[in-house]
Amino acid sequence: MKGIILAGGLGSRLYPLTRATNKHLLPVGREPMLYHPIRQLVSAGIYDILTITSTDHMGDVVQCLGSGEDFDCKLTYKVQEEAGGIAHALALAEDYAGSDQICVMLGDNIFEYSIEPYVTAFRNQKKGARVLIKEVGDPERYGVAAMDEKHILDIEEKPANPKSSFAVVGLYFYGHEVFDIIKNIEISERGELEITTVNNFYIQKGLLEYSICHGRWTDAGTFESLFEASKILLENDNRILPH
Repeated sequence: MKGIILAGGLGSRLYPLTRATNKHLLPVGREPMLYHPIRQLVSAGIYDILTITSTDHMGDVVQCLGSGEDFDCKLTYKVQEEAGGIAHALALAEDYAGSDQICVMLGDNIFEYSIEPYVTAFRNQKKGARVLIKEVGDPERYGVAAMDEKHILDIEEKPANPKSSFAVVGLYFYGHEVFDIIKNIEISERGELEITTVNNFYIQKGLLEYSICHGRWTDAGTFESLFEASKILLENDNRILPH
């Protein structure tokens, strides 16, 4: 399995901090934000990792992370020339991924506990995709999963009236077929290729499984959530807790 970290975007909600650097290089706890997804992937036994970021501050990202030697992994880089959504960024990884399973992390998502159990669950999954969900107090900020007792029935992106309190967080697992799916989805009203559209395709085929996220989680895309992310990691000395 290969790891893919998506670290593009303008970080407009964190302006003016992001005037100086990529959002994903801002400090979380005692380290740059991007250290966390790399350490998470390595903790789960994934050592071949692609980081996709925008042209702005690309050099800063490479200078910060280097070859991956400091993390005991191999890092590769790819540039997303223009913002086009999560699925658009993921499509750039097709040649890199080859026929391998992939674990996709959004670079601003901070998890208190290791993602290893979710990686293991997908390694043992014969086909399809897997997402991670978490009960939150503000589901309207996220893709929201409508569910029955066993399955996700539908995912709605940032709904005004959420059908549940379960958000789909920024950790996704796919087989190589995901790239063909992305090629056939339509651009959303927001002008993006949405990862929610990709996940709903898997739902329609009965091929989407899920895990529930244990422990604390946050994205670090606002000043408030950036503070929460730092709080989580500082309390644990920037360590990822084992399950």
